[in-house]
Amino acid sequence: MSGRKTSKRVTMMDVAKAAGCSQATVSVVLNNVTDIKISPDLRARVLEVARSLGYGLAGPVRRAGLEGLQGSCVGFIVDQLATTPEAVNAIEGARHASWENDVTILVAQTQGRAEHERKAVARLLQAGAQGIVYMSIFTRRVSLDPVFEDLPVPLVLLNCYTADNRFPAVVPDEVTGGRMATASLIRKGHTRIGTIVGESFMEAAQDRLAGYRAALAEAGLDYDDRLVAEGNWTPTSGFEATRKLLSLEEPPTAIFCQNDKMAMGCFNAINEAGLRIPADLSVVGYDDDELSRHLRPQLTTLELPHRPMGAWAIAQLARKTPAGRHRIHKVGCTLIERASTAKR
Repeated sequence: MSGRKTSKRVTMMDVAKAAGCSQATVSVVLNNVTDIKISPDLRARVLEVARSLGYGLAGPVRRAGLEGLQGSCVGFIVDQLATTPEAVNAIEGARHASWENDVTILVAQTQGRAEHERKAVARLLQAGAQGIVYMSIFTRRVSLDPVFEDLPVPLVLLNCYTADNRFPAVVPDEVTGGRMATASLIRKGHTRIGTIVGESFMEAAQDRLAGYRAALAEAGLDYDDRLVAEGNWTPTSGFEATRKLLSLEEPPTAIFCQNDKMAMGCFNAINEAGLRIPADLSVVGYDDDELSRHLRPQLTTLELPHRPMGAWAIAQLARKTPAGRHRIHKVGCTLIERASTAKR
């Protein structure tokens, strides 16, 4: 298993710093906002810096090759926008992949209701959409409404897939993500590693746990189910699960939390116990939620690849990939090392 740290994703703030302007200016330029006056020189500088840094190109797909969508629009149907940042990140990745080709992205939220999906499809097609991305907030197998079976435009599934794999689909590689999180602790000398899992019916929780077990096996460490504590993605469940792990006769020296919200509860329980992070306990999260930067110490975590997934979906639409048997495309997560882990 490689211990190489994955390169950091370029952000809009990075572009702003390199171009010598504000993040708001970068957003205005890259979104081609015309009613705000930006000097031609500054606009050209921002575009050149964005290209040179590869802003929005952290995933396996590049902006090139989208000529088939030039000047058109695509539809983005998602079950939920407000609860988590994943949908916004995926849409942002799609936008980054297509802004140079003058592609407009139209977004519809459906709450997962079939009647809303049918209306969204009709209106997106009426608006001239040349392709549709169908996204689920939670990684899962979906049963599509018949309206999606005979679309006159390509369909790509994002963060979900169908039983017959009829349409191109992209999901995070959660097994590898769980393995990376656990292996990062093993490399620091930890041999007794606890994990706090999400709701067991969810594929993400199952796969991240499988990755945890795989990393232990690869390192020759025994799996101990006493070190696996159940959570439900909330800070409260992370707090209670951590207290359970700390009450063991031989508690862990490190904890892998399956999301950052549970890691926040884990931090609180460790602090309440009078222990220090990372001197007494190392903690790794998952998701790279905004809160991970505000915890003290800042949280080492895995970044979900929804931006490159969105870019991949746009590239598939541009290729006008026909329905048929498709292999599910998996995109790797990125380990973001901060200050919440230390050598044992």
